[in-house]
Amino acid sequence: MKTSAYNISLTFRQIFDLVRQLPSSEKIKLTKELEKYIIETKLTSLLNAFKTDDLSLDIIDREVETVRQELYGRAKKN
Repeated sequence: MKTSAYNISLTFRQIFDLVRQLPSSEKIKLTKELEKYIIETKLTSLLNAFKTDDLSLDIIDREVETVRQELYGRAKKN
C-alpha cells in the first residue's frame, strides 16, 4: 500500500474541533502521545542544558569526596 504525505495548515481551533470529534478512546491515545512528546522534549532540553565536556570523572569523584568529608565532620560533631 502506497502512502502519501500531505501538508496542510490548520489553526489551533481547527485542530481542536477535529479532536473533539474523535471517540474517547482516540482522545486518550492522542493525549498519551502528546504527553510522551512533551516529556521527551523537556528531557532532551534538560540534558542539553547540562551537557558539558569540561566535567571529568576525576572532578566528580573529588567533589563527592569533599561532600562526604563535610557530612562526616558534621555527623561526628553531633
